[in-house]
Amino acid sequence: MTLAGNWNYPTHIRFGAGRISELPGLCAELGMRNPLIITDAGLAGLPPVQKLLSVLSAADIAHALFHELRPNPIGRDVTAGVAALRAGAHDGVIAIGGGSALDVGKTVALMAGQNRPLWDFEDVGDNWKRVDATAMLPVIAIPTTAGTGSEVGRAALIIDEAAQRKVIIFHPAMLPSRVLADPELTTGLPSRLTAATGIDALVHNFEAFCAPAYHPLADGIALQGMRLVHDFLLRAVNDGNDIEARSQMLAASLMGATAFQKGLGAVHALAHPIGAVFDVHHGLANAILLPYVMQRNRTAITEKMVTLARVLDLPGSGYDAVLQWVLTLRREAGIPDSLGDIGLNDARAVEIGAMAKADPSDGGNPCLLSADDYRHIFMEAVAGRLHD
Repeated sequence: MTLAGNWNYPTHIRFGAGRISELPGLCAELGMRNPLIITDAGLAGLPPVQKLLSVLSAADIAHALFHELRPNPIGRDVTAGVAALRAGAHDGVIAIGGGSALDVGKTVALMAGQNRPLWDFEDVGDNWKRVDATAMLPVIAIPTTAGTGSEVGRAALIIDEAAQRKVIIFHPAMLPSRVLADPELTTGLPSRLTAATGIDALVHNFEAFCAPAYHPLADGIALQGMRLVHDFLLRAVNDGNDIEARSQMLAASLMGATAFQKGLGAVHALAHPIGAVFDVHHGLANAILLPYVMQRNRTAITEKMVTLARVLDLPGSGYDAVLQWVLTLRREAGIPDSLGDIGLNDARAVEIGAMAKADPSDGGNPCLLSADDYRHIFMEAVAGRLHD
């Protein structure tokens, strides 16, 4: 079976190995004659970006490269990107990389012609209506990891350094106009990042499925996304050149970010402040936190876990079967057991708990949690205390 196709949900997606060659056509569709390429410093000199640049050059498309952004991007990264965009008179953005590059790329395109500061567009209430949508630029998103799904998202996570918190910037038109999902561009991702980003995709699907809102469309997508993770993540971790596994994980990532329009939950509510305060990779934080949040949410997700265990054809049934699968998957993928294993301590537990409670993802958790509940989950995850 050929794992390729042109999809129009939730945006226009060209999916399949080798499709980076179609980039000039996508630029033409959007009227991009001089795009700004946005990526991260670590990726800028590697084959995926170099391939992209060569494709554009061969098609005589003018372009420039911006890569001054952090793994957990901050407001100054966006400001620098906007300055580069304006200085080069660029008419669009091609964002290539993991979630950080895609988020910065989408946000730079948002801010291209705005007169308000970035933080005025935080995803609170109707702040998105402050955006002058006519001043936004088109975006082509090209993922090189299978995890965040930012390529099909309408928001971006940017750290407000002054407040030491991750801020969700949102506008419906931040959804990229075109996505070029080429699994060949993900083959060079190291196994540890393949694991962390892959479990990030799992968490997106898992939390969307467990969110209490009524959204059977999202539930169906999330279940299939988790089935793909179950079947293909370890294959991708163990053999980075397995194109079938890379393709299926890229699909699972797209599905997770589509499904979580239904909502996220406590894993993300905690991972966001942990990333902002401790500069921890988002996917790794999610991967470590998942079983600790499952433990706290157990009574609220029992029925959902019966369904999930059956869909994944797990040995055993219900919550216990799913938890055992998650723990085994983490271990075999090389994910640490606890936040303490990556150097965190609980000295700021009260602060993390309060920040998690204030995070928008808290609203999608299947049961009501307090700031003190979040403090407790964080401390359990630091200490590695997992119990029934």
